[in-house]
This record gives sequence, C-alpha cells and structure tokens, in this order.
Amino acid sequence: MKRLMGGTGLEHASTSLDTFPKYLLLNARRFADRPAMRHKDYGIWQSWTWAQQRDEIRAFAIGLQEMGLRHGDKVAIVGANRPRLYWTFAAAQSVGAVPVPVYSDAVAEEMSYVLDHAGVKFAVVQDQEQVDKVLSFRDRMPTLEHIIYDEPRGLRDYAHDGLSDFGDVQARGEAAMRDDAGRAARWEEAIGKASGSDVTVMLYTSGTTGRSKGVMITAAGAVDAAVGTASFDQLSEKDSVLAYLPLAWVGDHYLNYAQGYVSGLCMNCPESQQTVAQDLREIGPTFYFAPPRVFEGLLTSVTIRMEDGGWFKKWMFRKFIDVARRHGEAILEKRPVPLTGRLAYGLGEFILYGPLKNVLGMSNIRVAYTAGEAIGTDLFSFFRSLGINLKQLYGQTEAFLYVTAQKDGNVRADTVGPAAPDVDIRIADNGEVQFRSPGMFSGYYKEEDKTTETLTDDGYVKTGDAGFFEADGQLRIIDRAKDVGKLRDGALFAPKYIENMLKFFPNIKEAVAFGDGRDFAAAFLNIDLTAVGDWAERNNIAYASYQELAGHPLVYEMIAKNVDETNRRLSHEPMMAGGQIRRFLILHKELDADDGELTRTQKVRRSFIAERYGELIEALYDGSPEKFVSTEVTYEDGRKGRISATVTIVDAKTYSPAAAPVQEAAE
Repeated sequence: MKRLMGGTGLEHASTSLDTFPKYLLLNARRFADRPAMRHKDYGIWQSWTWAQQRDEIRAFAIGLQEMGLRHGDKVAIVGANRPRLYWTFAAAQSVGAVPVPVYSDAVAEEMSYVLDHAGVKFAVVQDQEQVDKVLSFRDRMPTLEHIIYDEPRGLRDYAHDGLSDFGDVQARGEAAMRDDAGRAARWEEAIGKASGSDVTVMLYTSGTTGRSKGVMITAAGAVDAAVGTASFDQLSEKDSVLAYLPLAWVGDHYLNYAQGYVSGLCMNCPESQQTVAQDLREIGPTFYFAPPRVFEGLLTSVTIRMEDGGWFKKWMFRKFIDVARRHGEAILEKRPVPLTGRLAYGLGEFILYGPLKNVLGMSNIRVAYTAGEAIGTDLFSFFRSLGINLKQLYGQTEAFLYVTAQKDGNVRADTVGPAAPDVDIRIADNGEVQFRSPGMFSGYYKEEDKTTETLTDDGYVKTGDAGFFEADGQLRIIDRAKDVGKLRDGALFAPKYIENMLKFFPNIKEAVAFGDGRDFAAAFLNIDLTAVGDWAERNNIAYASYQELAGHPLVYEMIAKNVDETNRRLSHEPMMAGGQIRRFLILHKELDADDGELTRTQKVRRSFIAERYGELIEALYDGSPEKFVSTEVTYEDGRKGRISATVTIVDAKTYSPAAAPVQEAAE
C-alpha cells in the first residue's frame, strides 16, 4: 500500500478546549465586542458580538433544560442558515445533547425517517413549512416531544400543545436565571466539565448509495480537526464567511460552525437563497467555499452577460481572459512572469478581473475552496486565473470533512492536494483511498454492521473512491471505485471524469455517463435552463417548459457542439481517449433530489438513474433514433405526477487520439 501522512497544524486544541461550547465561552471573553454572527433580515444586516451570542445561546439552552432536554437527547435542526438555528447547535452541545441537522428541502417522509431513526426528542425548525412537514408524520416519530419554531408567521392558529416559539423558550431560560441567581454559573460550570468524548453532532450522509446513515462525530475529534485546518489557512477573528450551504451538510458545519468557533471568525447568514449573490457582494468575505456546481453557475452567468454585450465588449473579454489563462495562475503563485505579461495582466485587473471579482463578491477573498465532487480542470483554472486563491479539498462526512487540502503556492487543477493536517492516507492494493483523521467518526448510529464494513481491521476508513498519489505527494481522485470500469475493448471508463468535462460548458447543467462493459460511452444530459433559456430568448425561440426547450432541434445542435469539443479534449488524454461520447440524449426532465435522482447535496445517484431510465440506456445502445418515455415526478407538496416525451437520441463525432488542437471552451 502507498501511504502519505499530513503535517500537523500550527497548534492543537488543548485538553481544556475540547468542545465547541468551551470555545464559545472563551470567545465571549477574548473577542467580546467583535462580531460573531450577522444576518440580513428585511434588507438590513443585524449583528451579534461573541458576548451577545453567548447570552442568546445560554438563554435558549437553559430554556430547553426547563422543558426537559437532558444529556444524550437528540435535537433535530431544520431550516435555512439562520442565527437561531446555529445557536441551537451550541445550546444543545452545552447541555450534552446531540444536534441532528436535517436538509430543509427534504420531503416530509424523508425527514420523518431521519427524526425517527435518530430518536429525536426536540425539533427546532425555521418556519411553518418545516412545522407542517414534521406534523404530517408525527405518528412515525414516537420520541418527539417538542417542536420549536423560529419564524411565527402562519402559526398563530396552530394547536400549541408541544409547539413553542424560539423566543418563548429563551424567555423561559431568562426567567429561570432570574429565579435562580446561580443558574448561569452552573451552566458555564457544566460546560467546563463536559467530556470531549461525547458525541458533538450527528450528520446524516447524503445517501448516494442508499438510505442515509447517522455519522457520529465526537467533540474532541471535531475540535482537533477544526483547529488544525484553521491554523493551516491562518483563519482568525478578522476573517468572515457567508454561511449559505445546507445546515445538514458536513461542509457547512465544519467550514462555518466548527472553524468559526475555534478561530473566532464571523459567520454571515444571507437573507434567503435568492439573495446569496447580492449578500456575498455586500459582505465581501475573506474565506469562501462552494461546491463545483456553484462555480459552474457563476461561469454560466458571466458567459450569459458577455453574450448579451456588444462586439467590443466580447472582444475585450476574450482578449483579457486569454491573458489571464496564460499568466494569471503564475502571478497568483508568485512564479516568474515576463514583464509584458505582468503589464498586460495589470491592465486586465483594472479593466476586467477586478470589476468581475467585485460583481461576484470575491474581491476580498483570501482563501477559497471547492469540494463535494470533482471540478473540471478548466473551470478551476478559470477562477484561479482571475486572482482568486481557489483550492481543492477532498473530504467525507466520516472524516468530519477534510482528508486532503491544497497548500498555497502548490495548487494543481487535477489533484485534491496532500493529506490535511494530522490525516494519514494510504492507497489500498485495489486502488481505494483509505484514511485516518482527527475528526473521523466514531461509528454509524444504530448500524454497527455498516460501521464494521466501512472500517479496516487496523482502523482506516474505506472511502469507496479510487485514486493515486502523484510524484509530488498530491492525491488524484479518479472516480468512485465501484463506478470506474472498462469498455468492452478494454479502454478505461471513468464516468465522473467525463461528466465533469461535459459540465464545464455553461449549457450543460448535469451529465450521467454510461459505458462499463459496453462497446462505447454514451450520456444523458440536462441543459442549464438559465443559460439555454437566455440563448433561446436572444434567438427568438419560444418555449413553454424545460421539456419543450430540451427537445428543440436547435438546442440539440448546440449541445452536440459541446459534446464534440469534449470528445476533442478526451482525444488528447491517452488514458481517457477511449471514453469519448458516441451517442447522447437530452433528458425530458431535470434530475431532481425529490425524485431520488440526486442526493440532497446534488450528487448523481447513478445506480438509481440506471434503473429508472433503463429503457433509455438500451435505446442509446441499440441504435434507436428516439424513444418514448413516461416518468413519475414528485412535486414540492408531495403530490405525484407524470412527464411523458419522445426523447431524441443522436450520434456524436469521435476522434483518434491526439487528433486535433483543443479549442477554448469559453469562446
């Protein structure tokens, strides 16, 4: 087995600082007047200092105790990024309870499974929508005793047995402190005596391969991991982040909550998901994280704006983007660049790069990361060429996120970096990546058999991903180990690699490649409705729905060019040249998490899609020019319906290895 050990962080959590509530008390002293949290509400940013945040959390925690919350009880947290929901994490942890965040867009039945499986006693939710979801399946959650809501709108006439307002719970805690002068002090004393071996959070996996599993993370491990990576990127109380990622995702809990508590940085909550772009510009964070699809969306929006511009604007954009591609990353990494290149880039910074970063809200970013799935190398390099210090990390819920992280000045588009601080990585004989880390999980809740399956005999976590170390010690992930296969002629088939190349094009939102054991590679595609819709409007093409636009002949012509360019690029990579797309179709509906086709973190559930659309896959391979299909869909309110269409299937041109020069996709 090949192995790599990550270096240690600049400092480690001491034994006296092994839980996040302990850091809360510390920060309330050392950063008392510095902002800990901001939230934009009704267009106005509201702020709480670390001292004020401690008071808010203390009142809520004691209020929960008054309602019967005890050590070891589970508290579900459901909703968007809101200060009160983040405070619930710390409040629950401060009394020894275990927070269990749940995806806010989960349908009611999906949510009820998690709450029942976790044995949740309290559910703290954002609003009426989430209350309704919980109440609709309350008979399946026998342990649930109380529902607490943040936003009271629409809930005035609800029966309030077991239903409470967040502010009322805080008022109950404040009353308890008035009646008992020592109550606040005892709360702090209990925090000081708390054990780092307690479970600090239970995070449910995205369910790519089946039912979600409850991943138990201990407090000391979580703190140690967060201290290591915060030191690695030199995060401090002077940094700020925009917390817009799903609360239930390990990325949000680690990057924002965990690192925020150990470093003292300020978390900023957007007004809504629709205002994230505007709020990002207003806050101008110094630390930023986004999954690849967010960067894909940003590139799409930039491309659309350029297409709507005049010829001179388009020419200027292409001219300076070419300069950025040639010199941007070298300048960012302080490598030698000719004087003419520096002058041209400096002019581009004044004319294009600076204004563009300002529009994207990235002017102040010191460190940015992407993870969650592989990112296309062209997409990655595009943002770095603008002077944005975008890096990659590779992680898993079972690791409490970080397994690898790229170091400043040693960033490659085709790797995910060396081992993160204090992480031990090895490559098994079958090519699987395995690791041990400070924050690694203590097990799956109620599923000891699956815990045993995931761990090796000597305590390494099996990631299920195939990869290898490059000569410089950086890890390169190929694909999910079970997804990597071969075509019938023996050529390597790595579907995720092909899919990421396809998704670099703004017109393609999602791609699912097939080919293992087949004669050739083929693909399902989803168009990006924003990008293609804008193109249709500019070309006077009328359409009434996604389905109608996706099946339009001119859209097929446009997507065929993107597939053709992807094949040209694949032809230049000896290992991947055999995986060129021979046939493709544009699906009649967007892949959707509510239909089980994507996880809540927007990852493709490949096996589910292969089963659901088996007849379309066979049509790709039997030479059919089209195929009628009828698909059941789930609407937001839980109702079922069907979408039917005759899907066109077309052939794509393929190239001999290294056949043609690769064109720039942005053109």
